[in-house]
Amino acid sequence: MRKDEVDYTLYVCTDRGLMSSPTVEESVEMAIEGGAGVIQLREKDISGIDFYRTALSVHEITRSRGVPLIINDRVDIALAVGAEGVHVGQSDMPCQVVRRITGKEMIIGVSASTVEEALQAAADGADYLGVGAMNPTGTKRDADDVSIETLLEIRKAVSVPIVIIGGINMNTAPRYKGMGIDGIAVVSAVVSAPDPCRAAEELKALWLS
Repeated sequence: MRKDEVDYTLYVCTDRGLMSSPTVEESVEMAIEGGAGVIQLREKDISGIDFYRTALSVHEITRSRGVPLIINDRVDIALAVGAEGVHVGQSDMPCQVVRRITGKEMIIGVSASTVEEALQAAADGADYLGVGAMNPTGTKRDADDVSIETLLEIRKAVSVPIVIIGGINMNTAPRYKGMGIDGIAVVSAVVSAPDPCRAAEELKALWLS
């Protein structure tokens, strides 16, 4: 898949502590079935070997369905399993260093909450930005809330795709429509739902309506 073919409309991040499904693999399958165009594998509390093994099995699922797999933080895991991309935060390895390590083909996403961070990420070769947290969220307790005004300034400042994250759900997503945002990144709104497939379908339909 070429980078310009990635569908960022519904970007789903995994969280084994919040998921309603018995396994990460099943959670991912249901999210994709519901229309997720990108899967980010996020593992904060497991060993490196378990992260690697999970990434391998999840990548089999995403690859068979033509959906890019983005690994959160761990450049080594992304390279080891041949993932399509990696996402780094402001306290992780700098984007320009990640680009040197991974080469031109890998998708690199960078978290940004200010115009300055967004401009730096774009200059360093980021392929997309994750902007947030847009709302208070239990999955990113240390994230600073980003105002709609700042989001609009970031959108005006950079041309790379933007996905918004942080408390995005059926109630909050409509606030951000019509702002030139490329997609919504969600965690609990899909993976915690009793039926992740249906939750993904409904969120995607709402965003595209």
